Amino acid sequence: MSESTELDIDAFRSALSRFATGIGVVTTLDSAGEKIGITISSFNSVSLDPPLILWSIGLDSMSYDVFTEVDCFAVHILARQQEELCDRFAQRGNNKFASLDCREGLHGVPILPDFAACFECSTEHIYPGGDHKIVVGRVHRFEERETEPLIYYRSRFLHNESAPD
Repeated sequence: MSESTELDIDAFRSALSRFATGIGVVTTLDSAGEKIGITISSFNSVSLDPPLILWSIGLDSMSYDVFTEVDCFAVHILARQQEELCDRFAQRGNNKFASLDCREGLHGVPILPDFAACFECSTEHIYPGGDHKIVVGRVHRFEERETEPLIYYRSRFLHNESAPD
C-alpha cells in the first residue's frame, strides 16, 4: 500500500456515516467568562484508570482557540429528545445558551439542564489530528440519567424505527 492515497472525500464521508454515533455538546468559559458551547459527534472513552475521554474540534471552528486554551470543559451526551439543542449548538454565532437554565460545574463551566450523561473534565492533552485537534480530558466528575441517547447515523438522527439503508 502506498503512503499517499487520494480518496474521494464525499465517498469517504459517506462510508464514515455508516458508523452510528452519539451526539454531544461541549461547554466551557472563555477568558472573559462567556459561555461557549459546540456540538460534537466525535467522543470516546480512553481510559478507566486514570479516567480519560476524548473528543475532537475542527481547526476551522469559531470556538477552536477557546477550547484549545481552556483548562476545563464539560461534555454532555445528548438525550434522544434533544435534536433542537444539537442543532442550536452546531450553528455558528448566536446566543446558544439563551433560555437555558445552566448550573455551574467545576471551575464555573456551564452544565446544561438536560442530558443523558455529563463528564466534567480538565484538559489532559491536545494532539494534532489532520483537520482537527484531539482533546483528551481527565474526568473529575460525571453524572448519568435514565434516558436514551441521541444517535446520528447516515447523516441524520436515528429514531426508534429501523435504520435507513
